[in-house]
Formats: sequence, C-alpha cells, structure tokens
Amino acid sequence: MPEPTLHLAVALDGLGWHPAAWRLSHADPAAPLFPRWWAALVAQAEQAALDLVTIEDSLDLQSSLPDGPDGRVDQLRGRLDALLVAARIAPLTRHIGLVPTTSVTHTEPFHVSTAVATLDHVSGGRAGWRPRISAHRAEAGHFGRRELPPDPTRLAEPERARLVGDLFAEAADAVEVVRRLWDSWQDDAEIRDAPTGRFIDRDRLHYTDFTGRWFSVKGPSIVPRPPQGQPVVAVLAHATVPYTFAARHADVVVVTPTDAAHAETVVAEVRAVEETIGRGGPPLRILADLQVLLDDTPAAARRRRDRLDELHGTAHTCDAATFTGSPAQLADLLAAWRRAGVDGFRLRPAVLPDDLTMITRAVVPALRDRGLFRAGYPGGTLRDLLGLPRPANRYAVAGPR
Repeated sequence: MPEPTLHLAVALDGLGWHPAAWRLSHADPAAPLFPRWWAALVAQAEQAALDLVTIEDSLDLQSSLPDGPDGRVDQLRGRLDALLVAARIAPLTRHIGLVPTTSVTHTEPFHVSTAVATLDHVSGGRAGWRPRISAHRAEAGHFGRRELPPDPTRLAEPERARLVGDLFAEAADAVEVVRRLWDSWQDDAEIRDAPTGRFIDRDRLHYTDFTGRWFSVKGPSIVPRPPQGQPVVAVLAHATVPYTFAARHADVVVVTPTDAAHAETVVAEVRAVEETIGRGGPPLRILADLQVLLDDTPAAARRRRDRLDELHGTAHTCDAATFTGSPAQLADLLAAWRRAGVDGFRLRPAVLPDDLTMITRAVVPALRDRGLFRAGYPGGTLRDLLGLPRPANRYAVAGPR
C-alpha cells in the first residue's frame, strides 16, 4: 500500500461546532450525554479510515461569552468527561486514534498520566492526549486554588503576556511530568515469574523526581509503560507562544490558517520555531483546523449555514476558518492547503452527525479519487499511523535482571 499523502482527523464536540447545531441535527438533543452517541460517531469515522478523533472538554459550561456563563437557554450545555468517553469507546474500535482533551491548569499531571496510559493499554496503543491551558476565571472558581482575571483580553499587554507565559510554562511542566511518568516503568519491568515469585524488577521502576514551580512529583507511575511508550501528544496552537510549546513538548500541532497562503506562512513559522529550539526527533505533524458545513451543492450548504446563523441570532465565527460548500469543493481546498505544506487536517463538523456523514461518505472518497488519502488502515499503533517512531525509554539502562 502506498504511503498516505495526508492525515485526516475529526474534532467531536456535542452535537456539532455551530452553537445552533442541536436545532437542526437529526440526532436527539440529549444524545451527547449517552455513550452510544460517541460510539456511533467514532465508528463512522473509523469506517472511513480516519487517523484519529479528538474529543473536546473543558472545566466550565459552554458559553458564548469569553468567560463565565452567558445565561442563554437556547444552546447545548453540559458534556461528558472526554477521557472517560474515550475509555468507553476504546474496546468498541480497532484502528482509529482516540485523543481526549484535558486541562493542565487544574488537573494533576499524575492523574492525567495514569488515565491516558490506561487508555493506551485499553485501546492497544491508540491513545493520544490534547493538553489545554485554562485561562477562564469560571474554571478556576471550581477549584479555589488560584485567582484569574475576569477577562484576560482586557489586561495591559505586559500583564497579559505574563499570564499567558505562566500558563504555558505550567503546561510545559505538566506535560514533562506526564511524559516522565509514562517512562517510569521500563518496558521489561514486569517479570511475572510465578515459580521464582518475581512479579516485578524493582530496578526497572524509576522515580521521576520532578520539582518545579507548580508541581513536585516523586513517581513512579502506578500504570506500566503504555504500549506506544509515549502516547501521542497533540496541541492546538494559534500563535508563536503555543507553537513553541508544541515544538518542545508535542508530537502533533493543530494550527488555524485562514487560507492556503496563510497555511504556508504558518508552516514556515512552526518549522522555524522547531529549528530555533533545536527540536530533536521527528518534526511535528502539522494539521490544519477547519470547521466544515457541507451539502450536496454550494447553494444548499449556504442555506444550511444561514439557517443555523438565524437560529443562533448572529453569524457564527470561531477560532478556525469555516468552509461552506460541497464535498468536492472541500477536497479541492484540502489539496491546495496540502500543497502549502500541512501534513493533514482536523475537520470540525458544524452539525453532528450530518456533517460527519458528509465527510466520511463524500469528502473521503473525493480525496481518495485525487490520490490524497489511503483506502484503509495499515495496522499498528496511532504513532505508526502518524509515522512517528516509538520513543526509547529515557530511564532504560542495560543490566542483569
């Protein structure tokens, strides 16, 4: 089988990324609160041989405001825990990568490390993790451990830069702790020899001994090393600071260009950051984020968009570019952005399951017709699927057992 020319992911969130999605979705409005909903979506994505799905999460209710509840009752509110959803789905799937989102601002890295490592074991090596910072005061209020400003966008530039810098520095420490804990068991730490009574080689379990500004974590983990060694870490990034964070700590970076020319600029900046920091190992896999609203014809897609915006009360915008049109047009756009240097795409369906169905049943075949996407799964782990080698254990040393 020839190597795939692009990677393809979908981002799953509620009943879709448009705030009025639940009003037009063919699904029951309560569907996102039931595991079978998520299982059906991921099964559909796997049938199309997509590389992975990401599952959104946050520690506050969805809101149309920058921070805090908006008082609206006409939009979907509430969600299930992304990591637990992924663990529920894992035994029901065989090939597709599962990448839940967690906040690293309010979640202990030891808990994240054990949960994601467990997901990798349960899925047979298909786990990923999307760490995100939490700058919202509403999220901080659930924990009472720190104070955050009510609206960071209104801070003076030095104060805002300091806040963002601290949040990303904390996130960097959190990812470092998680990665050390994943390595704290060597691959051959378990002996399991009943006749001699040796279950484990204690010399192959290691203290992480991490001490930083935000965390002090002794280790080792309570979960043996994941099948992938290091599950895939993916970061959503919009600017230089998160690009640097991704280059230092991630395997995949999801970027948000506005068009093909901008995609080329973003790719160049990410590669320049990698070079500046002296990134070791394989380069970041760069996926471009794109919200999609699809129909059989461009006119029908525009009518869907207009109806959604009407129900929402205003034109919807998000942090990623939005494509409205036919599957063939989207395939052409992805081909153009691919030539700009991105390695693949993460598509955000505006309405679920409607736009996901268009992606899997129309966009994917159109990409295959253009020679841009593979016909099936080659087998292996999520790292294998993304062309990433299995990392050596940082603590491994040769020695007698």
